[in-house]
Amino acid sequence: MKFSKVLVANRGEIAVRVMQTAKAMGYQTVAVYSDADANARHVQVADEAVYIGPAKVSESYLSIANIIAACEKTGADAVHPGYGFLSENTDFAQACLEHGITFIGPGAAAIELMGSKRLSKLAMIEAGVPCVPGYEGDQQELDELAVQAEKIGYPLMVKASAGGGGRGMRLVEQPASLLEALKTARSEAENAFGSGELILEKAVMAPRHVEIQVFGDTHGNYVYLFERDCSIQRRHQKVVEEAPCPVMTPELRQQMGEAAVAAAKACDYVGAGTVEFLLDQSGEFYFLEMNTRLQVEHPVTEMITGLDLVEWQLRVANGETLPLQQHELSLNGHAIEVRLYAEDPRQDFLPQTGKVWRWQPAELPHVRIDHGMLEQDEISPFYDPMVAKVIAYGKTRQDAIRLLARAVDDCVLLGVNSNKQFLSNLLRHPVVVAGETNTAFIQQHFQEDISLHPQSPTPEILAVAAALFSQQNQKQVAWHTGVALPFPLKLKYADQQIVLHVHHDQQQVTAELCGQQASIQIVHINDVEIIYSCDGVRRKLAYVLDQDQLYLDADNGNVVIENITYAAPEATEAVGDGKIRAPMDGAIVNLLVNVGDQVVKGQTLLVLEAMKIQQQIKSDVDGVVEELIGQVGQQVKKRQQLLSVSLL
Repeated sequence: MKFSKVLVANRGEIAVRVMQTAKAMGYQTVAVYSDADANARHVQVADEAVYIGPAKVSESYLSIANIIAACEKTGADAVHPGYGFLSENTDFAQACLEHGITFIGPGAAAIELMGSKRLSKLAMIEAGVPCVPGYEGDQQELDELAVQAEKIGYPLMVKASAGGGGRGMRLVEQPASLLEALKTARSEAENAFGSGELILEKAVMAPRHVEIQVFGDTHGNYVYLFERDCSIQRRHQKVVEEAPCPVMTPELRQQMGEAAVAAAKACDYVGAGTVEFLLDQSGEFYFLEMNTRLQVEHPVTEMITGLDLVEWQLRVANGETLPLQQHELSLNGHAIEVRLYAEDPRQDFLPQTGKVWRWQPAELPHVRIDHGMLEQDEISPFYDPMVAKVIAYGKTRQDAIRLLARAVDDCVLLGVNSNKQFLSNLLRHPVVVAGETNTAFIQQHFQEDISLHPQSPTPEILAVAAALFSQQNQKQVAWHTGVALPFPLKLKYADQQIVLHVHHDQQQVTAELCGQQASIQIVHINDVEIIYSCDGVRRKLAYVLDQDQLYLDADNGNVVIENITYAAPEATEAVGDGKIRAPMDGAIVNLLVNVGDQVVKGQTLLVLEAMKIQQQIKSDVDGVVEELIGQVGQQVKKRQQLLSVSLL
């Protein structure tokens, strides 16, 4: 037996996912955790857990020394890296090898080759894998890149060679925009990946993003486990992933699968890997990159093949041959996945942090929820804002997408805003339902969706809020007396103040706002749910009421309404007062001004980063920088003042 105890060098849902299979195969499991994750679900699932440092990733989940030490302390003789963090880190794979620890993934050489977009593309060209025309040379001066851009033609893509997730990537549509794109892509790449090396590629406009799951073992065997379509993206980040691809033919599937296997063979690949391609409208496909790890979206492949890819990873790492050969593999049905994030689509997908009052995954047949959350939890600013992956399987694509939309609706997440309504509306969009999407779909067809714009609560929801607040404060109102006493209720939603005129009559609550009225009949209220009838239709909503703060699972997502009826008057802040505050918890990664600099309204003053997402903080006035309160590297809280600008 090659190894017996598996340490998962990760956190959240993927750590839980790996441990579930490892335990089912008889392995002991070890979790690692930072200060922010001391009570996390993955720590509770593991047999043992080791503290590896502060919340900051560079001092915990990215610390090779701390993770190797955790292996030695627990006797873990294998490491599964999950995805993200150290999963594609050559030094980590090498360190495991040097300490006699089995790295559950490919060898360091394959990781290093495929981690460079430039070098991997050269290798793929040599292996005969179709590639996008472009420049992947080692001459990296801006002048040389400009010359090469002219040869390629416009539009073109500037890409960080070491990049991923859309960082260090820019679409350039005309020569005048090239220099700025090169500079910003290089700066972003250096900050994110420690390398400013760039490649240029001819832009393939509105393609499908199709990836092939490959597996290799230590005995020279290779297979492809069909494809996943990840075309629906926002800022180069995948939003919807499905298998199989809606437009795939058996002939094209074989061609792409064999190209992916050729890519794996070219670097002596071992374990699970994904070869990503762009598929244009004519059926031509081009190599994009290879991810040398398990993908976030691996569950859709598991559902259509009936296989456990983590089990395959563990078997291959233990020296076994692949469980099946190519001719023994088959796909059945359709599976679709979306990622539920703690972010606010109405504020340009701003990451959300704070207390989760209730997390209740959907429970439906043929639905799988991969998550790392407890029923009540905390979302910190230090890590990716993904809360869960929601995956549905159906005999047909229509069955799967209909079930998935229902599953998203059924997930209850109260306390922080999420992209739940965005996902629900997206999955019901006619173009998505028809499977006629490409990588430009959201930009071209979904920008006006209601989920992306601020909304006011409906009169019905306000009536529900009035009922719940009234029950809480029944000493102040005539509740259950049969006496109809109108009273004012002052509520706050986002930055909007709402004054309701509320009437009670037995179990009926009527809320009136600006001449609009909604009446609901209370059927039942307990600590977690309200059941009511409105216009003859009975509905139920999950809720949490914490003092004067109400969290409602309404409008397909989290609605937060505060009762300020009895609150002291707030000191109102002037619009554009020059006091620049953080819109979220995060870390200051760049200061672009100094004290004494003259700035204009809308000018970027600093860059704040939370959960891998950078937010440009702009001046709200014309003026002069008077004081810099925040410093680069400082961790700040939401609404904390960062600098001040005195008005001209």
